[in-house]
Amino acid sequence: MSNTKGRETLGFQTEVRQLLKLMIHSLYTNKEIFLRELISNASDAADRLRFEALAEPSLLSEDADLAIRVEYDKDARTLTVVDNGIGMSRDELIENLGTIARSGTADFLKQMTGDQQKDAQLIGQFGVGFYSSFIVADKVTVETRRAGLSDDKGVRWESDGQGEFSVETFVRSERGTAVTLHLKDDELEFCEPLRIENLIRRYSDHIAFPIALADSSKDDEEPDIVNAATALWTRPRSELSDNEYQEFYKHLSHDFADPLMWSHNRVEGKREYTSLLFIPSNAPFDLWNREAPRGLKLYVQRVYVMDDAEQFLPLYLRFVKGVIDSADLPLNISRELLQQHPELTSMRNALTRRVLDMLSKMATGSPDDYQKFWSAFGQVLKEGLVEDHKNKKKLAKLLRFATTRGGNDTQDQSLDDYIGRTAKDQDKIYYILADNYATAVASPHLESLEKKGIEVLLLTDRIDPWAVDNLAEYEGKSLQDVARVDLELPEGEGKITQDAINDEHKPLLKKIKKVLKERIEAVNVSRRLVDSPACVVAGADELNPQLRRMLEASGQAMPESKPILEVNIKHPLVTRLSAESDDARFTALSNIVLDHALLAEGSQLQNPADYVKRMNKLILELDSDASSG
Repeated sequence: MSNTKGRETLGFQTEVRQLLKLMIHSLYTNKEIFLRELISNASDAADRLRFEALAEPSLLSEDADLAIRVEYDKDARTLTVVDNGIGMSRDELIENLGTIARSGTADFLKQMTGDQQKDAQLIGQFGVGFYSSFIVADKVTVETRRAGLSDDKGVRWESDGQGEFSVETFVRSERGTAVTLHLKDDELEFCEPLRIENLIRRYSDHIAFPIALADSSKDDEEPDIVNAATALWTRPRSELSDNEYQEFYKHLSHDFADPLMWSHNRVEGKREYTSLLFIPSNAPFDLWNREAPRGLKLYVQRVYVMDDAEQFLPLYLRFVKGVIDSADLPLNISRELLQQHPELTSMRNALTRRVLDMLSKMATGSPDDYQKFWSAFGQVLKEGLVEDHKNKKKLAKLLRFATTRGGNDTQDQSLDDYIGRTAKDQDKIYYILADNYATAVASPHLESLEKKGIEVLLLTDRIDPWAVDNLAEYEGKSLQDVARVDLELPEGEGKITQDAINDEHKPLLKKIKKVLKERIEAVNVSRRLVDSPACVVAGADELNPQLRRMLEASGQAMPESKPILEVNIKHPLVTRLSAESDDARFTALSNIVLDHALLAEGSQLQNPADYVKRMNKLILELDSDASSG
């Protein structure tokens, strides 16, 4: 850091330097979005000033007409975006333009691949804002003064985007911020008034403040107002085009991609509010951070109140972007007061239903779009089965699964699809939980069901154990885990009791149980295996192995639990085990059978070294027997 005559030179945060480098190379084909981002920031600054002025009206005394001005100067090769909004203090300027205070930024940057097209999409999900200026400018100057300061002390920030920026104080009489871009030699198209006007109309026509376009070299020229300057959500739906909705979404979310769907609705009667809700097409980089800011942008009678008002939608709908404008809430409402407001519950319920209805409509009318939505947000939506029992039926219809009929890991089958393919006598929906698709589809637990032509849902998402526990049944059919000891199959399989089958092979089961008593709870003859020698199953009241492993990995102490071993009495390996008279070999072979069953399920062996020793010894003995034979 250097400091000369009040001018400080500071270094960008490491993440900012990385982002600037990536952005300049990856977003070049979308370079014109810098103007949308700068105008959006100016609009936010005006919104924030108007809100703070509710408590302190004197903030607006010097200039009550909030507006944005875009100035160009062909000779100087500059483009400037000026607002008379809230402005920034010196500390705010350094914090806002020198650092990225977003949780998960480092992880986001690690996802960058070097593929410009893919990186551009990721950066679009992250949001670029002010830093997009450096796509077209080789130097950026920001001059600002915070509203409410008693003196004329402004702050000037300047950088070429290469790693450092300077900050100094100067005399500035106007409140607000001016961002001046010193354009690169090959970017002078952004000094052409027609080009600028077209960009403002395309990307920022919905901004609720007037945007004037002026040639800064002509002081006597009256600037032209370019945009409609009306809050988009207050306009009738019949007057709005799809493009206007899409551009408003991008302004709101700083996303590059168009939303998959939106809903614009006005409620009148006992309570009055307007909502404009969007379903994004891509997941943001911090989707899985449940503590990240989320929620709708809240206005009261068209006056901005707060960003990220999370009270209006449940956490499992945290991907929804949008605006809510209420006529009933007080202008000075805080997050704490909003949480206690008597109208909140009814508004939250109504907005939640509206989002779920949007998704139902998309699933029915635009299945390809819904599949794209599910790939991005399906796991988050499943959280609703745990958190929102009131809407469980609606959520269940929106679920999508991979199944044994699909032949791949694409989650594209609904529960209604599944039920439509079941036999008349099948009263259950069968599923298996596994750590991944490969483990699920190769599981020995599926063998008998596949032979009978029974379809099974393959559940491999981390949320699935909790989701199915909370769903329990659908359309009168109970959900059945095929890896549980109490598996029931149609076609009269349940008439033969497990005890009766076990009694036929009691000596073998007793001997195996004695050998493996430290590792298993019980041994049964399997009714689900066809090709495999053995499998392990969970007791009816035990945690499934996937959930147990996740809880243990998170540091939770779990009570001791042993699996139940099932053996396929017709398999040659079990036949050999039954005929084995050497106690040492019987012990080794029994342990190997259990080890293989655990590995097939996806479990880790408690003592892999013992398993390797047993296998090596058995292989050497088999080689020896073959040689002597």
